[in-house]
Amino acid sequence: MTPAERRLIARLRTPLAVQRWLNALFYNTERGGETLRSFRGVVRAGTAHCFEAAMAAAVILEQHGYPPLVLSFESIDLLDHVLFVYRGGRGWGSVARSRDPGLHGRKPVFATPRALALSYFDGYIDFTGRIKAYAVVDLRVLGNYDWRLADTNIWKAERMLLEWPHRPIASSDRRAERLRRRYRAFREARGYKPWKYYRGRNRWTELPAEFRGRG
Repeated sequence: MTPAERRLIARLRTPLAVQRWLNALFYNTERGGETLRSFRGVVRAGTAHCFEAAMAAAVILEQHGYPPLVLSFESIDLLDHVLFVYRGGRGWGSVARSRDPGLHGRKPVFATPRALALSYFDGYIDFTGRIKAYAVVDLRVLGNYDWRLADTNIWKAERMLLEWPHRPIASSDRRAERLRRRYRAFREARGYKPWKYYRGRNRWTELPAEFRGRG
């Protein structure tokens, strides 16, 4: 690692500190082409999308004793989501970045990874999205592949998650459609994405500044 990378890692000692760092980065909208940057790439670019944020969090927190675990979601519209997950003293929590306010980090208060995954169900519902399955994967299964500090895009890590067996999440069609109607009505009335009406917000970590002034 470079001296600058080491200084950053030394400063970001907890999941909450990493979440705040990610919140301060611009969201990577991949203008000019798709990217799948490693931790090194995220630091250099100063921007990250969900996958890049999860990988960066895994690298940073691995240096502080956390296993490099990520949780991968499969959605019915093929717009999947990835987050870093960890086990704290009171339960499972996560670190994440997203274009959607409801898909950021969670406090470590969930009894199981499945309970953590279910906390994202409501926030995943938009015009087309809905969680159908999840998987928790230890990135060390990638062996000698350099997903941590590669200067190039780390496509192999993405392919591994896409191919990994995911556990189905059963859910009510009626509930999902009710949530979708509510989301659609909110967007049509206000023109931005909701977050204040979701249940369980007390278990979320703080949101990036671009969301906090809206509800």
